[in-house]
Amino acid sequence: MIDAGLPLAGVKVLDLSTLLPGPLATLMLVDAGADVVKLERPGRGDEMRTYEPKFGEASANYAVLNRGKRAYGVDFKDPAQRDRVLELAAEADVVVEQFRPGVADRLGLGYDAIAAINPRVVYCSITGYGPSGPLAPRAGHDLNYLAESGLLGVVTDSTGRPSLPVSVLADISAGTYPAVVNILLGLRQAERTGKGSHLQVSMAHNLQVLAYGYIAAHQAGGAWPRPGAEQLTGGSPRYHIYPTSDGRHVACAALEQKFWDRLVELVGLDEKFHDDAGQEPAVTAALGEVFVRQPAAYWRELFDGEDVCTAVVATWDEAVESGLVDTDAPERVSRPGAPGESFATLASPLDPALRRAGGTLPYPALASLPGTSPWP
Repeated sequence: MIDAGLPLAGVKVLDLSTLLPGPLATLMLVDAGADVVKLERPGRGDEMRTYEPKFGEASANYAVLNRGKRAYGVDFKDPAQRDRVLELAAEADVVVEQFRPGVADRLGLGYDAIAAINPRVVYCSITGYGPSGPLAPRAGHDLNYLAESGLLGVVTDSTGRPSLPVSVLADISAGTYPAVVNILLGLRQAERTGKGSHLQVSMAHNLQVLAYGYIAAHQAGGAWPRPGAEQLTGGSPRYHIYPTSDGRHVACAALEQKFWDRLVELVGLDEKFHDDAGQEPAVTAALGEVFVRQPAAYWRELFDGEDVCTAVVATWDEAVESGLVDTDAPERVSRPGAPGESFATLASPLDPALRRAGGTLPYPALASLPGTSPWP
């Protein structure tokens, strides 16, 4: 049911994307009231349907990312079915695709083909390495984009080895979020001018936003970050991860002087290490010796109520208990045709005033494309 009070009520979105970046972007559009029709390959559908664990016929991952949409199996290489997709695109306000550069054009579903029949369309292409250049045709995943952008190598361990990232940073921060922002701006421009746009979202290139500090330092000082040696990558005792006596860890981010002064006083660091300027490695070692004397529970209790910007690295159970991970969000996803079988899903990052108020939405079963418009 469409809520006419939502900001994107009445907006029709044709989603040709798969896996994570595009589907998460169109999920946010669903939360804001858009009507999303997702086209997948016939039979098997989106690759993410096959992941484990399952929730009904599809994976729980797929369910979380695609609730509230409708999905149809389409063979884009079949001329008749391709023409049917063009008919849908002629109705759409937004088209999202995630093919490698040039693939949509070869299928007859590129921006030029669709803009010729729908000049107001906001057409968003999400790619790994952008629409052109030597890397454009290359296949890649999140870890590849982080590696080739330079970001993966800025935090290293004592052997100089980088670590696996905590999540798929490129897919979400450099794919999903830029896509949503640009789509909303494109819709606003189409509303004002009557003209659509072709939006290019390159995950590898958009990672530059996460490197803002490194770029600023280079432009002003001419040097790129030294792996594991800058203020936020391991070179400062004020921004570091320290082990505790029970194999847990403390995350220290006491950058500002007032937080640092209170921290070193609270933990009883030797006064000769209170001024860390010029002796950062020695202070890091000394503070590490302090933290490793006590278990995580001791440090959690000590820091409780203190402004020291230092915290114990939580387990998932602890994060849920603290309320920072919400496993009982008002948004729920159900199996198709089984509204009673549901679970709490991602709490939307959209402000409550701009999105649907909780409720349960099913993820889509893969149906055959109807002969009439799926949109009201």
